[in-house]
Amino acid sequence: MCGCTVLLVLTLLGRAALSGASAAVNSCDSPAEQLCDFVCDCGDCSDENQCGYAGVSPALGTPFTCDFEEGDCGWRDVSTSAYGWALARASLAAWGQGPPSDHSVGTDLGWFMAAAELPGKSPATAWLRSPVMREAAATCEIRAWYHVSGLNGTERPVLRLALAAGHETVELWQSPEHGGEGWHELVAYPGRTAGPFQLTFLATASPARGAQLALDDISFRHCGLQPSGQQACEAEESACERGSCAPRDRFCDGTDDCGDGSDEAAPHCQPFDACTFEQGWCLWEAEAGPPAWERNASVNLGAAPSLPTRDHSNGSRAGYFLHVGSGASAPAASGAARLSSPSFQATSSCSLVLYCYLHGSATSSLSIYYVTAAGKKLLRERTGDLGAYWVREKVEFNVTETFKVLIEGVAGSTGTVALDDMILSPDCKQEQEKPQITLPGRDPSGPCTAEQFACDSGECISAEQACDFAKGCDNNSDEKHCGATTFEDGAGGWHDVSVGQLRWGVQRTTEPAGTTVGEAGAFLALQSGAGQMLTAAKVRTPPLGPSGPACTMEMSYRILSDHHGFLAVAVADHASGMTQLAWQERGRGGSAAWQHASVPLGERARPFQVELLGWVNPGGTANVAVDNVTFVSCDPAVAPPEAAETSCNFETGTCGWYQDQLSDFQWVRGMGQGQGPDHTTGSGYLVAADPAAPGSRGRQARLVTSYQRPPATPQCLSFWYRMAGPQIGTLRLKLKYEEEEETVLWTRRGAWGSAWHRGFATLGLKGQRKYRLAFEALRDGFVGDVALDDVALRPGLCGAQDSCSFEAGTCGLLASGQPTWLWQSNGTGAASAGPPADHTTGTAAGHYMLVSTSKGSLPAGHAAVLTSELYEPSVRAQCLTFWYQLSGEPPGSLSVFVEESGRRRKKLFAVSTMQRSAWHHGQVTIQADREWRAIFEAVGGGGDLAYIALDDLQVMDGACSEPGSCDFEMDMCGWSSPSDDHLHGFAWGWKSAVPLTKYPGPEQDHTLGTKDGHYVYFDASVLGPGGTAAWLESQHLPAAADSCLHFWYHMDMPEHLPGGELRVRLHSAEGQRTVWSTAGHRGRGWLSSVVPMQSPSEFQIVFEIATRTWPIKGTIALDDIAYSAGKGCNPSPDMPGKEKKSSSSLVAKVVIGILLALIVLAMVVAGGYYVLKRRGQANRMPAESSAPQGFDNITFQDDKVTIPPLPKERDED
Repeated sequence: MCGCTVLLVLTLLGRAALSGASAAVNSCDSPAEQLCDFVCDCGDCSDENQCGYAGVSPALGTPFTCDFEEGDCGWRDVSTSAYGWALARASLAAWGQGPPSDHSVGTDLGWFMAAAELPGKSPATAWLRSPVMREAAATCEIRAWYHVSGLNGTERPVLRLALAAGHETVELWQSPEHGGEGWHELVAYPGRTAGPFQLTFLATASPARGAQLALDDISFRHCGLQPSGQQACEAEESACERGSCAPRDRFCDGTDDCGDGSDEAAPHCQPFDACTFEQGWCLWEAEAGPPAWERNASVNLGAAPSLPTRDHSNGSRAGYFLHVGSGASAPAASGAARLSSPSFQATSSCSLVLYCYLHGSATSSLSIYYVTAAGKKLLRERTGDLGAYWVREKVEFNVTETFKVLIEGVAGSTGTVALDDMILSPDCKQEQEKPQITLPGRDPSGPCTAEQFACDSGECISAEQACDFAKGCDNNSDEKHCGATTFEDGAGGWHDVSVGQLRWGVQRTTEPAGTTVGEAGAFLALQSGAGQMLTAAKVRTPPLGPSGPACTMEMSYRILSDHHGFLAVAVADHASGMTQLAWQERGRGGSAAWQHASVPLGERARPFQVELLGWVNPGGTANVAVDNVTFVSCDPAVAPPEAAETSCNFETGTCGWYQDQLSDFQWVRGMGQGQGPDHTTGSGYLVAADPAAPGSRGRQARLVTSYQRPPATPQCLSFWYRMAGPQIGTLRLKLKYEEEEETVLWTRRGAWGSAWHRGFATLGLKGQRKYRLAFEALRDGFVGDVALDDVALRPGLCGAQDSCSFEAGTCGLLASGQPTWLWQSNGTGAASAGPPADHTTGTAAGHYMLVSTSKGSLPAGHAAVLTSELYEPSVRAQCLTFWYQLSGEPPGSLSVFVEESGRRRKKLFAVSTMQRSAWHHGQVTIQADREWRAIFEAVGGGGDLAYIALDDLQVMDGACSEPGSCDFEMDMCGWSSPSDDHLHGFAWGWKSAVPLTKYPGPEQDHTLGTKDGHYVYFDASVLGPGGTAAWLESQHLPAAADSCLHFWYHMDMPEHLPGGELRVRLHSAEGQRTVWSTAGHRGRGWLSSVVPMQSPSEFQIVFEIATRTWPIKGTIALDDIAYSAGKGCNPSPDMPGKEKKSSSSLVAKVVIGILLALIVLAMVVAGGYYVLKRRGQANRMPAESSAPQGFDNITFQDDKVTIPPLPKERDED
């Protein structure tokens, strides 16, 4: 099933699940003109529900937001083709086909809108339309998150946001042409929109049909008009006709800030000289190019993504503006396009307001100068990509002689620079008498081309060498303006890209700045900005990189603000099209102390840019400042000293292991956070990846090394890992040689319990190639964690592996015979023979070992042998377990031999028939006093289409348990949770009784009766609505006529939220049936149960936890499972051959024995007295009933024995 179909199926379920879930609408009967206007008129804000947003988001808690958790918020699919929008949830069964989670909740339980197509139909454009909204303020900001997936090198689908008002529809935003998969944020500014309007998201599928789009968390910020009615205005404000107030400097600026147009109306705006370019150039003059400014309208221009889609004056496609860049007559010309004013008189109060547009290139710029007879002076410069919207800018002139205004625009190769609504204040008076100012000539182009960087020395180097953290120019001038600075000599390469009422600028003070103790200095700080929006100020470095894995930005900062103010560091990665938050800090009450921050940037391809984002409430005394910025260990060619420290116990740091900053979630060094102790000391540090951590939205977390020198001999990397939780996923160790693709050295999948396990991988030789390592955690769900500790690298081979899933290779097993054993998967579907899925992952992509035993491949009686490496003997017995599958008629035979050094091999296992083509569990107990190896021998049976497959080999200390039985002290004895998409991949856990905050369970096991004993458990709270379940399956067991299952279980569920049920089911060729069940209840300790077993064919025992109601909470645990084949059930509730070994249990038994003895003695005495008394009564009352007296204290039921409890004793069932 393709991802689109999966989304469609989920959509149909989603519509049913969310029907009737919408919140109340307009509970206070507000008039129609007050509905959906971004102002709450009802006390519960219900007049703003079903408006394309809800008054308050139930998941995020933010106002005017649609998170789709309780419905579609009024958005309607109005598509006219098979390609359409619909509500959907993530599919854990289809990673890469649609989002792995929604954006609001961050799990597979959250909802989003998906653009899905019906199978077999040709997609066109899917339309998602909002309800009618009203009266957006000039400060209105629209934010949403969209997800792109399934690219696989194909062309990206295109997402657009359009606004329809009156008789015109204009595009507000379009997704970029390039970028990676994942959740991306879109930001659009509709501007002041009077009257009713509607928004539409348009998704155009890629021609390759495989990439998918999803949409979530649509929010509207600062979109409501100020309340009408007479208000008392502040000193810097003026009154609007509707009674609200607006800042005085926002009057006559070309934008309706009041909401009624009164701030832009005559007569008070008549003295201003405003040019909208609708009728011509006004007093402005464009210098001939190329390049040159051109006057045009969007309707006349092409469809280049960087061009404005409307003018600022009218918000219309037919409105005129000036532009240079894409669509101009000479878009490829280098240099600056120049626009100048007439000469103005000397002034101290002339100002220019204009609206600029810079989009599509990181190298575009707009510079505003004044020019006098003495030369030109730069007043304001905007550099980089500001976004696809018009940005308000204001420049004030304080000039003591005649001057002209000069505006230069430089459009990058793919960018556009545009101007509109240029408004001169009344104090800008043209000079009529004095000689006119002559503009200086254009700056000479210099010796370097557009693809080169000009060093201060005059030499030219490649532009790729600028800001790459390495010396390119002889005097290092290529790294001079790249963001590393003390700000004493200026911005150091940082350029402001703010679009709101705050901006970043260099500020000087008499107070000590940064770490320059006792001296005055300069630093970067928030300042009042001329922009229209109420959004964070943003400043950005030039394009940087590439960088190495240890790259870190160090800086000093201070936040003089309450908790509303903040400072953040983000990284805009142009290769992936993602902007990631790297660090943030909120205000804590206005402390003036400078702090130090170290922000990991990690390994990144060129180009990327570092961004500083800051916010405080405008107009107050609060502020945010940054100083002393440096980049440490960023040159990828120069490794820091600790980079070679591959061996690490993480007690003092992460040594030579670094977080891959492009990961979806993070490896974090810590002490366990309730997941369990570290391995080194039991109270130290480890690194862990938690896929449920806040902000986790994707699938992988990577921990990497830098490139290491090639070793002289093979090396062995050992490490300890822990994988716990019901949906933890996969842990991989990967190796990459220079100029080669990564290969998987080692892998584990699924829950391995809250215990530490050891992993090994041999690093072979490959000439003099440098290599690097990476630990990669891939999640399958959202509940669980994986941890690493005590990584050690030593010379020599690792030897035989204790566990092999064959996902990373053959683990040193050698094949002989013809045909030989093959390592394969069925990922392409092209395998001629073999299981459709492996046992480890339960998917076609998983690997296993296979030999064809068909008569045409392996004739009857011929053998193919698979031999392990040598294992060291153990003081105790050892258990070899494996999973196998036989297919064909006849399939041949599989035998397992053990060969000790210098001795003949011994056959310990053989099988030649099998019911159903399924994976079966095999095991042999090995008693060896010398080194030994395992030999798997497949013998042909002469059948057709026959094969034998092997997977998941494991060697453990201790003898093997009987099939179907387990005390869980060493491992899970073949009991496992299936990889079933229907069950959401929930896995039972295995842990000791040591209390863990994240994984609660009984504080004693049943086997030992101590916290050191082990059991299996499941936290039922992860089960969702809709009858989801979690299974624990036995290995396949042979047909049984009179067998018995005996087990101990522990349930601890709140009385108000029980909701769960524990069942025992039999699965066989005849079907599935429940043979025992009990409802969830509050903890009563360990209880036992006995269940008769009968099956005419091979079967599995399945423990199932199912939801009867939702929500559900509590933990269910199992221990000491004993399966007795052909022996029938013993009516005793005690486990045969087992008893609790704790001292508290022994004392309890002694006390109970004494009490029972006293009770029996008392009953004998009372009975004797009663008999004597009855005899006396019988002589006097012969007609009285002789019915039996007393009670029956043992009740036999169908599948268990129940002993009613004695007073004040604990129940057992």
